[in-house]
Amino acid sequence: MKIKFLLTALLFSVIGFSQSVNDYKAVIIPLRYDFVKTDNQYRLATRTKSNLLKAGFNAFYINEEIPAELNDRCQLLYVDVKKEGGFLVTKLFVELKDCYGKEIYTSEIGKSKEKDYEIAYREALDGAFVSVNSLHYKYSGNLVAAPVTRVNTVASLPVVATAAVATTAAVNTVAAPVADISDPNLLYAQPTENGYQLIDKTPKVVMKLFKTSRSDSFIAIKDTVQGTLNAKDNQWYFEYYQNDKLVSEKVTVKF
Repeated sequence: MKIKFLLTALLFSVIGFSQSVNDYKAVIIPLRYDFVKTDNQYRLATRTKSNLLKAGFNAFYINEEIPAELNDRCQLLYVDVKKEGGFLVTKLFVELKDCYGKEIYTSEIGKSKEKDYEIAYREALDGAFVSVNSLHYKYSGNLVAAPVTRVNTVASLPVVATAAVATTAAVNTVAAPVADISDPNLLYAQPTENGYQLIDKTPKVVMKLFKTSRSDSFIAIKDTVQGTLNAKDNQWYFEYYQNDKLVSEKVTVKF
C-alpha cells in the first residue's frame, strides 16, 4: 500500500483592515531586490536604509538582530523596491507591505537618465523616497489589527498522516534548534493565525507551517508538497514522501 500525504488545497481570503504606515513600529529591509543579482548590489539595501532612517522610520536589514519589543513581525512593515521599464530612463518605486504581503503604501516613481547603474539607481531611489518623506512618519502607538483569515477549502489529512502526527506527539519534546544566521538560505518565521509562514530575504513566502500538539513539529506545505517540519539533532527538517520514499531536507529557520 502506498504511503502518501494527500496534497491539501488551501485557499485563504484575508479581510483587510485600513492601516497607516504610522501604525507600524519599524521597517525590515531585504538584502536583494528582484532586479539585481547580488546582495546590496549598487548599495541599494544601504541606500534604502539610509532613506528610511531619514524619513523617520526605525529600519533593520532582514538578517539583523532586532530589539525584543519588535519580535512581533506583524507589527513591522517590509520594504520592497520595484523597477519599472523605461527606454533610457531608470524608474524605481518603493512598496511598504505588512507581514501578510498586503500593500500599505506605494511611493511615487523616481527617475534617472544616468547611464551608470549605481548613479541611476541612487538618483531614482532618492526620487522615490521624496514621496515617502512627505508622509512625515511618526509611530502612532496603535496596535496593528490582525487580519481575519478564512479557510475556504481544507482537504482532510488521510489516516496515515494523522497517525504520524499522533505518533510524533508521543515522543518527548526536544529543544528548538538555534538558527545559523550566516546561512545564505536562512528563512524567517512570520506568525499567522494557525502557525507561521517562512520567508526568504527577498522576502518571498517559501513554506507555510501549521501548528500541531508539539512545538517542535509542524504540518508543512511547500509549493504543492505537503509534509512535516521536525526538529531533531538541533536542526529543522522538512520531511515528505516522494515516489514512496521518505525525503528529509534540512531547513534553517529563525523563529
